[in-house]
Amino acid sequence: QVQLVESGGGLVQAGDSLRLSCGASGGTFGTYALGWFRQAPGKEREFVAAITRSATIYYADSAKGRFTISRDNAKKSVYLQMNSLRPEDTAVYYCAATVQAYGLRAISAYDYWGQGTQVTVSS
Repeated sequence: QVQLVESGGGLVQAGDSLRLSCGASGGTFGTYALGWFRQAPGKEREFVAAITRSATIYYADSAKGRFTISRDNAKKSVYLQMNSLRPEDTAVYYCAATVQAYGLRAISAYDYWGQGTQVTVSS
């Protein structure tokens, strides 16, 4: 069983940067693939980025070139560095963990979820 807690969200202006963090407890962190998802008001939860236990990385098209996912197994943490933020990036951001190594763009691939952190980007 893995517990995930996100932090780092906030209110920023368009063009600013934020770094989200997700700390884990329980389980063997290094064996999990980790993902970031987001959900805007009135919209479905969507994939943002994922990193496998071997550090293979996947991004949504909306995140490519602006967001960077990374992990620190010693700190049992995964991060999402978000640059050049846009109003359309406004959402609750969730981290998730799974023992799977494939299909990481799908919500259904993940076994564990955090409670989310709000990111609001003003224009």
